[in-house]
Amino acid sequence: MADEITLSNATRTNLLSLQNTSSLIGQTQQRLATGLKVNSALDDALAFFKARNLNSRASDLSSIKDAIAGGISVITAAVQGLSSIESVLKQMKAIAQSAISAPESTTRAKLASQFNELRSQVDGIAADSSFNGVNLLKNTTARFKGGADQLTVKFNERTDPKAVNQLIVSGLKSADFKQIVATSAVAVGASATRWGQTGSKAITAINSAIDAIDSALVTVRQASQQFGTNAALLQIREDFTTNLINTLKGGASDLVNADLNEESANLLSLQTRQQLGTISLSIAQRSEQSILRLF
Repeated sequence: MADEITLSNATRTNLLSLQNTSSLIGQTQQRLATGLKVNSALDDALAFFKARNLNSRASDLSSIKDAIAGGISVITAAVQGLSSIESVLKQMKAIAQSAISAPESTTRAKLASQFNELRSQVDGIAADSSFNGVNLLKNTTARFKGGADQLTVKFNERTDPKAVNQLIVSGLKSADFKQIVATSAVAVGASATRWGQTGSKAITAINSAIDAIDSALVTVRQASQQFGTNAALLQIREDFTTNLINTLKGGASDLVNADLNEESANLLSLQTRQQLGTISLSIAQRSEQSILRLF
């Protein structure tokens, strides 16, 4: 075509080289700005999608880790509640033992009143030992009085029921809870009327209350031990999940992260090449301009 500009082979070669260098500089500057050598599937499809899958799994496990931490808190609240209940039961037992040695019926009646007041606190402590709406000691909305919630904690992100790894922590059974706070000896055996009796009847009633407390203490300690074992297992799984998340993120980073030291050196080298390319292009053009001197 008449209006087409014709370049010499030397000029075109130098221009193409300069354009390639400018493109590489732009790519290197993007890597330095983002910290990634693979910013999209166009850079390296295999590495890009592998890294995305690893990061997606790490994100799913992060949610699972949060759920595990929540499960630990639920169990911790229950253990703390049981510890407080144990302290109350011990104090109740001390009051009952004091009543045995008290000769006056009026004194025993007052001690019985204190005993019953402490017993009522056991229910309150159990009802308050919840975390995020989950109570392993007592749930007043349960179908049976004194029942407790059940805690289910998943350990992996799979949805197939056969592949799901999880821990189910059963709350305090209704029968066990009643043994702690609602046995006949504890609930009615400590009344002021029975403790205020004279003779062996009062002693029998008080001893019955002490026996019930001893039985309740055994139940409390067994439940605390079981919850403690579950909490230790959840802590192990939380630590494992944390390490696995770090491994997955590290693997993804190895696939797509840029070596900033290397990229900085590349940028300096490319900028030098660009300057030399500009000089080379200028020399090629000067060679063409020398023809003009013939005219």
